[in-house]
Order: sequence, then structure tokens, then C-alpha cells
Amino acid sequence: MEDVTQQSKRSKLCFVTIGATAGFDLLIISTLDPLFLKALQNANYTDLLLQYGKEGKKVLEARSTQILESEKNFGVRVNGFDFNKKGLITEMRAAKGQGDGAEGVVISHAGTVFPEYHIYHYADQSTLGSGSILDALRIAVPLIVVPNPALLDNHQEELAAELATQGYVVHGQLDNLHVAIQESEALRTKQRGWPPTNCGHNASGRGLAGVMDDEMGFVD
Repeated sequence: MEDVTQQSKRSKLCFVTIGATAGFDLLIISTLDPLFLKALQNANYTDLLLQYGKEGKKVLEARSTQILESEKNFGVRVNGFDFNKKGLITEMRAAKGQGDGAEGVVISHAGTVFPEYHIYHYADQSTLGSGSILDALRIAVPLIVVPNPALLDNHQEELAAELATQGYVVHGQLDNLHVAIQESEALRTKQRGWPPTNCGHNASGRGLAGVMDDEMGFVD
């Protein structure tokens, strides 16, 4: 049996993505809040990686002292980048816990879709903005979806609420994002048996990744 002390030292990544189009500085700011960093510490996270978009670098630079203190006070290393033109699968898989890492979490903007459609209708990734949500769902890493309150005409709040109701994600809120980290630990346990009980599909025992592969036609 793995030693608990040794397990707590394994790398564990929280990956945050705001996408490539609309800025979402409020999400980046929320992830640097001491309450959020403390929640990461309590859940044994070692790293916080921020995909901050075109303008987000200024947010990190303005909080450089806070970022330096995060590792000292909470044991969490903070890094960031603007965007990866090749996509974010590498970062998603790192959050999944490749190699010797422990499984972490992905925090994503809500994208732009029509929430009246079931998640299984989202076969076209273009309907999900950058495809962050589908990418995270396919590799079955716990996912927190956070609506951008500055974008009031694209149903982000409805989408996040609907996906959470179906049991696929945690619906994150900017003002209490630390609570979503706690809820994602519960979601991690639920994801081991998929689909969720509220999604309307019979459980297959193959896990989320197998279900998403069948629905989207992926062959690894």
C-alpha cells in the first residue's frame, strides 16, 4: 500500500483555461485568491497552471509578489502562458496525472453553446468555443466550469448549471471558487462509474472516456 506521506508529495496540477477569444481576467484573479490557494493546498495540489489569454499576462505581472508567496505559504507553484496554438490536450493530460502525477482538475470558461441540448449532442467541438469542455470530458479529468459574467448573451450560466445537473461537471462561481475545488474531489469519485445517474443513459461500466469516444467517433 502506498505511503500516504509519499503520495502527498506527488505532483498534482490544477489547470485553468480561459480560451483563445474573450478575456476572463476575473477567473485568473479568483485563482490567485488566498482562499483558493488554501483549498488547493488542502487537496494536496502542487501546481497551478494558468492559460490566461491575450491580456491575462498583465494580471499575473501585477500580482508577481502574491505568486511568489503562493509557493511559500501554500506549497503551490504558479505558472502561466497565453495560448497553445496546438491545443491544450497536453495540459489537460497533465491535469489527468500522466506519469507519476496524481489526478488533478481542469477549470474552464463555459464556452458558448445552447444549454437546451444534451451534452451528447455536442459532437461538433466548434459549438463549445475552444473545445475545452469536450477535451476535459473525453479524458475524464474532473472539470469545473465557470461562467463569465461579462458575457451575458451566450448562455454560459445556463450551460454550467445544466452540465452540473447532469453530473458531468462542477458549476464554479467566481466569488467562491475554493468551494468548487472541494466539490471536484467528490466528482472525481463519481467519474469512476459513468455515465452519471442524471444523464439519461444507462451506465456502461466503461467510464467517461469510453462513452465520449463512442459518441464522437474517436479511436485511440
